[in-house]
Amino acid sequence: MGNYTVGELVMDFTEAYSDTCSAVGIAARQGNVKLLRKLIKKGYSIDISDNRGWSSIHEAAFSNSHKCLNILIQAADSVSFVNSRTYEGETALHLAARRGHCVIVGRLLEAGAEANQVTNEETTPLFLAVQNGHTDVVKLLVSRGADVNGSQSLCGWNSLHQSAFQGFSEVMKILLEKDADIEIRDDFGITPLFIAAQYGQHECLKSLADCGANVNCQAKDKATPLFIAAQEGHLGCVETLLSYGADPNLFCNDDAWQLPIHAAAQHGRDNYMEMALVLLSSGARVLERHYIACLEEEHLSLFSSLLEQGDPLPSGEHLEGFLAACVSAQRRSPEWLPELLLAGFDPVHLLSETWTASVTDDALNFALEFTNWKRLPPAVKQTLSNHAENSTWVQPGHFESLPSLCHLCRLEIRSRLQSERKCSRHSIRQLPLPVCLQDFLLYSDVCRAYQIPVRRSDLEHS
Repeated sequence: MGNYTVGELVMDFTEAYSDTCSAVGIAARQGNVKLLRKLIKKGYSIDISDNRGWSSIHEAAFSNSHKCLNILIQAADSVSFVNSRTYEGETALHLAARRGHCVIVGRLLEAGAEANQVTNEETTPLFLAVQNGHTDVVKLLVSRGADVNGSQSLCGWNSLHQSAFQGFSEVMKILLEKDADIEIRDDFGITPLFIAAQYGQHECLKSLADCGANVNCQAKDKATPLFIAAQEGHLGCVETLLSYGADPNLFCNDDAWQLPIHAAAQHGRDNYMEMALVLLSSGARVLERHYIACLEEEHLSLFSSLLEQGDPLPSGEHLEGFLAACVSAQRRSPEWLPELLLAGFDPVHLLSETWTASVTDDALNFALEFTNWKRLPPAVKQTLSNHAENSTWVQPGHFESLPSLCHLCRLEIRSRLQSERKCSRHSIRQLPLPVCLQDFLLYSDVCRAYQIPVRRSDLEHS
């Protein structure tokens, strides 16, 4: 580093950054048994620390110099030398456990090393062995009294959390066999099972669930393992959690609306569509906010799948937000508008000045086909009149005439089905009616007229 001058005071930092390891420490580091014995015989001290607080026993443990370690232990005056700590609070046992030196760990324990000593960051030797995947060292430590349930980091994260995080299933089995607390929580209320779900560690997740870990546990922010697995895209973990009884309708925040299905709706890419369907098949409820998220993120296949569930369509306090999402998604309205209307959504809600001004003429006309166009509310009629004056839209001729009796019957039947939440394609296909009448209730004639692609499932019934 050189010298640094403050006024007339010259400060020399060279010494602080040089290798201040003692001769005994260097011999232990190098595993030089002959030199080490010679130095000790000449009276050299074995416990001189360097600028890290490391003495010869730390050097021997870190470097796996087990013969030198034996010499140092025999030369020590007391067990305190074995448990001496560096400036970071590490003992020789910490260093050996972190490096996976099983023979060194065993010898230190025999010499009186404290298995549960913590560093300045409250880290134990067991935690370091787990963190680095040293299975043999973990097994040895727990057999010699290492506490598998102690808090082993500043945030309360312990060895079971760490093994779940890194997917060390064999290490986890050792901890579980020693009665590790499967419900232990860190400072954020997170359990090891939650961690396994969050990071997609399927084997660890299954091991914990097999031992009875609570699959519906909630962190302090109310997030559940199922929610975090869905959010992170871990389909296997989602399926496993559901198979062990995870509740897909357990709310994940205080506002009582955010559910695992919402995570799939927000992140509808790659396998999120499949994940959403898995959740739906397991009884997940659909909320208005999910529809909004799908439109905003343009996850239109998922939007259609949610509509098929027959859950309540957007209404009430959520209607304004949904209509705003409809306006923003109008560019792709041919993909979602037919599905929305066929699911039973009242098109009158759409016929505002903002929406009519934003959509194509075909989209507007298609929406009107789902109404009794001669009995529209006065405000809607005025909106359409203003739109005709200020745009190129020309109302099709048949909207000037009274709707046919067939059309009025269709509206009435669909209205009654909607009140019973049976307006989905699947529900209509289950009605004891000829296929031609099912097609009529599904507006097949109108869809053909507007060149709306026919679904494969509809083709199978035609």
